[in-house]
Amino acid sequence: MPHVIVRMFPGRSEEMKQNMADEITKAIVKSLNVDESSVSVAVEEVERDKWNETVYKPDITDKENTLYKKPGYKPF
Repeated sequence: MPHVIVRMFPGRSEEMKQNMADEITKAIVKSLNVDESSVSVAVEEVERDKWNETVYKPDITDKENTLYKKPGYKPF
């Protein structure tokens, strides 16, 4: 039962977020051979000034061994 949480800066439209969730779902269904009904996708908007403390440190730096795709940016 894959559950994906996407954290991003605010500002994308609901249509863009829904499209992203649909594409992520399709990729998971295809790559893991699971039913679409078992996939869930959430979007959490994080303000830029809270990014390092809310996302970068706890989810990237502190869990680097779990990352399969590392970011190409440094904390700001």
